[in-house]
Amino acid sequence: MKQYRATTMSTKGMVTTPHYLASQAAITTLQKGGNAIEAAIAAASTIGVVYPHMNGIGGDNFWLIYNAKTKELKALNASGRSGEMATINFYKSQGYTKIPSRGALAANTVPGAVAGWGQAYAYSNEEMNGSLSWVSLLESAIHYAKEGFPVTPSQEYWTSVNLDEKDTEFRALGRYAGFKQVFLKGNRPYQAGDVMKQMDLAKTLTAIAENGANHFYNSELTEKVVADLQKHGGILTVEDFKKHTSDWVKPISVPYRDYVAYNLPPNTQGMASLSILNILNHINMKEIEEGSSTYYHVLVEAIKHAFVDRDRYLTDPNFMDIPISEILSEQHGLELAEKIRDSDRAKELQLLDAKGDTVWLGIVDEYGNAVSFIQSIYHEFGSGFIPEGTGIVLQNRGSYFSLDENHVNALAPRKRSFHTLNPAMLLKNGNPTLVYGTMGGEGQPQTQAALVTRIVDYGMNVQEAIEAPRWLYGRTWGASSNSLKVENRISNEVLTELKQLGHDIEVLEEFTDTMGHAGGILIDEKTNVKFGGADPRGDGMAIGY
Repeated sequence: MKQYRATTMSTKGMVTTPHYLASQAAITTLQKGGNAIEAAIAAASTIGVVYPHMNGIGGDNFWLIYNAKTKELKALNASGRSGEMATINFYKSQGYTKIPSRGALAANTVPGAVAGWGQAYAYSNEEMNGSLSWVSLLESAIHYAKEGFPVTPSQEYWTSVNLDEKDTEFRALGRYAGFKQVFLKGNRPYQAGDVMKQMDLAKTLTAIAENGANHFYNSELTEKVVADLQKHGGILTVEDFKKHTSDWVKPISVPYRDYVAYNLPPNTQGMASLSILNILNHINMKEIEEGSSTYYHVLVEAIKHAFVDRDRYLTDPNFMDIPISEILSEQHGLELAEKIRDSDRAKELQLLDAKGDTVWLGIVDEYGNAVSFIQSIYHEFGSGFIPEGTGIVLQNRGSYFSLDENHVNALAPRKRSFHTLNPAMLLKNGNPTLVYGTMGGEGQPQTQAALVTRIVDYGMNVQEAIEAPRWLYGRTWGASSNSLKVENRISNEVLTELKQLGHDIEVLEEFTDTMGHAGGILIDEKTNVKFGGADPRGDGMAIGY
């Protein structure tokens, strides 16, 4: 297969992120002697500034951290909970049948991102010989917020899309004064290559750098955020911010061939990503030609079976007992694999959610530590609401809660929503082999399965696996049915065969960011050479040294 970018190789550190300036911030941190966590904070804070439509300090993040010293894999859930006043009755009393997708009422969960950085930083200092100051890790982000950065074509495109005044449910962000002030230049989107500065965000980041992560949750900044939210009908309180905690959780895992695949437990959809691999572990992929109709059919059907379990159970585990061990058991994987083998038709699935926007980044340092990290504000530009004077784009993750009290993801106070975010890692003999992930809501488990099968079962290099034609099963905003979206590099013969198997095919351009921006770092267990890959569908870069 033709490869469009070279695989990046290094002997010491390797980073891959969906924006080259974030990759640069991370590699600079590693070269100063920083570890993988410190580099991840530098990259995460920077990408929140230079890729603001996808993520930022008003969102959430999740971490998988491999500590080379203790040989331990840690998982950090830095997602926020709904506010104390977030009830089904409140929204219904306001006349809503669903939570608004945008605006102050969509921002009903506390942003967990900054607390996640702070918690990971403390762990780095205590357990991983962290050596760099907190202030130094935010320097790059503050610099780009204050001095400016060139706007990407991605930001220009998504700003334009979100100015559609006819769609007041998902778009029309020009109605929010904060959005207009920050993201428009004379009522028009910044063009690709324009230099964009975010002075309010620079002040906010400087205050967090000088005072620590908790400044976001218990200070005059907190009061400013809450006051403007409440002025516009929002329901988060200062107490909600003060009570926020990020939590260390036990990673979940399944065997896959000679490896063990790890991910995060609920409230993330990590269990769906692992369930797909658990099913495929009972199918001999080497007997199936990669890129054939059978390859796509088997993976898509495994995805559908995994999503049935996910949508039945996934919510905040503090509100429901989720049978993870049963879902990820060898027996359940075998049963679902047999169902795929026994059926020659595509399975129908209830409507899936349209995709959210996210950034995933991976880092491996020279000490052998590894981080798989994901950060998001949910929809592009999140809620679209920016509290006055803060520069913070607040996420709309809480708009995903249901107002049906019988729904598994029903809204309740101090509850974490179903989260699409899930960073992944493959270990072999207890050591990281593949650090991988992607943006893109429903697409995350699907692309993770593509990367793993292509690298493990078919021996592709990491860049080749990222570039290979991808698919996305699901729907787009406003669509009334799921379709199997495919890149047009998949042959007509294969598409015809997939249609005959019952798939509703929708053909997209050759490299579409509908498929998300994937990345990966593969580590050779014999030579310790790191192979980094970044997605040509995005603005990312893998850099090593």
